[in-house]
Amino acid sequence: MIPMRILISIYSDISTWNIPDEEVARVRREFPRDDVVHARDAAETVALAREADVAYSSLIHRDALAAASRLRWVHSPAAGIGSMLFPELIASPVILTNSRGLHGDAMAEHVIGVTIALLRKLPEAFAHQGAHRWGHEAMGAGEPLRLVKGSTFGVIGLGAIGSAVARIASAMGATVEAIRRHPEHGAPEGVHAIYGPSQLAERLPQWDVVVLAAPHTPETRGLIGAAQLSVMKPGAVLVNVGRGKLVKEADLAAALAARRIRAAALDVVEHEPLDPASPLWDLPNALITPHVSGLRADHWPRATDLFIENLRRFQAGQPLLNVVDKRSGY
Repeated sequence: MIPMRILISIYSDISTWNIPDEEVARVRREFPRDDVVHARDAAETVALAREADVAYSSLIHRDALAAASRLRWVHSPAAGIGSMLFPELIASPVILTNSRGLHGDAMAEHVIGVTIALLRKLPEAFAHQGAHRWGHEAMGAGEPLRLVKGSTFGVIGLGAIGSAVARIASAMGATVEAIRRHPEHGAPEGVHAIYGPSQLAERLPQWDVVVLAAPHTPETRGLIGAAQLSVMKPGAVLVNVGRGKLVKEADLAAALAARRIRAAALDVVEHEPLDPASPLWDLPNALITPHVSGLRADHWPRATDLFIENLRRFQAGQPLLNVVDKRSGY
């Protein structure tokens, strides 16, 4: 077998999203005959891409693709690959795979956690605690404390994340409905009813908790805006762990400020990090987490396990796991 150049290019201004050096070293140990190179920024990515056959990367941009005349396959350590779906990569013969399924359990637990926090008014309790105030009367006013049990969840997107949310919420006594692009594919465990995208408007008024777990595609961009928020229940909770651009953020901020819906939990926003001037920061019914729903203690070892398995398959000419339909976006 002819040795390959394997480019590892996973870098970020946020340290959490930089691949640890020990994981790069592990790839080198597993593939000692190959040339494994590590880029730590965009300039190094372009320089090292010139002779790369394979890239393990969170972002191959246009300049890198133009330089990478030998590139045949890119594997993302994340499930979301929208930033790499620019026209040149879509039109190229480069295969794209992702890490869908890797974060399902962690993100589902995050969804349930923030949902319980909002239904039980835990952020309000934290505020009272910080002020050394008992707060019993205040927490009993307004929207009542509620349970997951007996609630109706609407899950938009039934990949690994949405399916895990449905399974856990159903086990806790919720009724779970779901929207998926191809409802004919059936309902996974825990889903009581399934609908197509065209039925979203008629189902939104029925849901107590709306969970966004869909990918960012041209069809899902701006999926939730003023029109959709206006038909949701006044006591509904919106949870977004999909992609920030699924929600029209200004419309959501206005709906939360006017109490048209009960609350929202956002782990992703339109532009990250969230602008310090965003009104979402100061809304008492907005719970913001910094894109951490998929994190777990063994995140990077598990992500690299998947890449290593796929690299063995690639070198053996076997089918790859998690191949992305570049034109569909997932």
